[in-house]
Formats: sequence, C-alpha cells, structure tokens
Amino acid sequence: YDRLEEIENPELATQLTRELYKAKGYPEAWIEKRMRSIAIREELTEEWKNRGIKEQIEYSILTAEISKATFGLTPSEYKKIKGLKSQNLRDHMNDLELIFSMLGEASTTAIVQTKNPKGFIENQKVAKQGGSVAGKARVDLESKTGKKVITTDNYLPEGKKNKQLNK
Repeated sequence: YDRLEEIENPELATQLTRELYKAKGYPEAWIEKRMRSIAIREELTEEWKNRGIKEQIEYSILTAEISKATFGLTPSEYKKIKGLKSQNLRDHMNDLELIFSMLGEASTTAIVQTKNPKGFIENQKVAKQGGSVAGKARVDLESKTGKKVITTDNYLPEGKKNKQLNK
C-alpha cells in the first residue's frame, strides 16, 4: 500500500527519505544537500537512459569514471578509505564530498545535454569530462586551503565505525 501511495505521490517517498536521515541523526543542512544530490543523480541517469545506457553495469562504470575524475578514486576505493562495506558511500560523505560529487554529475549532465552522446563509449568519454570539471575544482580548493576534500570521516555510529575500520 505504501509503495502504491508513493507512486501516486512521489513527494511521500522524498519526505520518508528525509525523515529516515533525520532519525539517523544527520543535520538538516546535510539532508538538504543529500536530497539535492539524489535529484542530480536521477537527472543524470535519465539522460543516460535516453542515450542508450541500459545495463546496470554500464551505469556503474560511468559512475566510476566520474568518481575517478572527480576524486582520483573509484567508489569502491573510496568506500575502503571510509571503512564502509555495503553502505551507501554518499550517505557517509561530508558537505564538501557531496558537493564535489554533485558537481561531477551535474557537469556530466550538462555536457551530455550539449554533446548528445550515443551509447556507452561516447557517454564514457563525457563522464570523464564531467568528472574532470569537478576534479579540477577539488584540486584548486585543496591547494588554496591546504586540506584534502576526501576524508575518512563518515556517519557510521561509533561502534560500527570502529568495527569497520578494524576489519
């Protein structure tokens, strides 16, 4: 019944997601960024779908290309740095990490809309270009602040965090 209600009114799913993040103790400002990052991701995947990306593995590879160009790491490498196993990486990113992820995906979306790539290979090139926009901005910020954007910090509860890092 709840799923049918969400189909009829997608705002219910969005509200539930917000409530779940709040119940887990995430700050309101972080929740806003995370919800925006979900919307940006959905827009990108819709563009990819319209340009011939159909298989889940293709979405994963394209996402990894954006991440590598943005952070110098694939999502699985990034998860290791944060001590994560099956958890969603973005749910454990700080504000800057989320912002640069969004920039990489929003830049990729803008380039996709401009260049209209078809199929996997062309979209892979564009994914690298979009991620590169965010990667250059990240490197520039790091050089100006002297601080790395990528952190080991995450939102795991302390007990789980320690267990994850020791494994």
